[in-house]
Amino acid sequence: MSFSDSTLVAFTQDLASASPAPGGGSTAALAGALGASLVAMVCHLTIGRKNYQNVSEKFQAMLPRAEALRAELLNAIQHDADAYSQVMIAYQLPKDSDAEKSVRTRAIQNALKHAAEIPLRVATACAEILEMAEFAAAHGNKNAASDAGAGALMAEAGLRAALLNVEINLGLVQDEAFNSNTRAQLEPLKRVAAKRQSILDSVQARI
Repeated sequence: MSFSDSTLVAFTQDLASASPAPGGGSTAALAGALGASLVAMVCHLTIGRKNYQNVSEKFQAMLPRAEALRAELLNAIQHDADAYSQVMIAYQLPKDSDAEKSVRTRAIQNALKHAAEIPLRVATACAEILEMAEFAAAHGNKNAASDAGAGALMAEAGLRAALLNVEINLGLVQDEAFNSNTRAQLEPLKRVAAKRQSILDSVQARI
């Protein structure tokens, strides 16, 4: 059974254990999925409501995307744990001969790159959710403004946590071109994460 199918009790027990996976990357994906869920909730509470007819079409378009991101991030909970497990397996490869050392090094580097790519996808998804939460907070059903704000906070937490997981893996990757390309993708995501306060200000103005 994948972590996305486990109960909250079971998942948090696994998270709290000495096992390195699931860890922060899987938690980032879960936070993003929660953010997507709250954005979808605001969409449902806004679409078709009399006082929000002028934005109903926008929320109708947003809803399926929020649901798709929720599903993607739920799957990423397991994918991140699997990616880190592959890193641990690579480190356990034999290293007695020069040939074995070469195979082991190559396996470790490939696994580390993959372990950086998964949270990068999570961060990218969380950034999109955060921007949707920004619109939901400003224009969605006023009675759900706090939910939009909570969704923004969850998305931001997932985004920042995922970025940390990208960076810790990049610190061990020896491919400078890969590192440079990946780090270039982090900067716009960090700018999206910085929207947190303006979104909360928008929420506070409506509650």
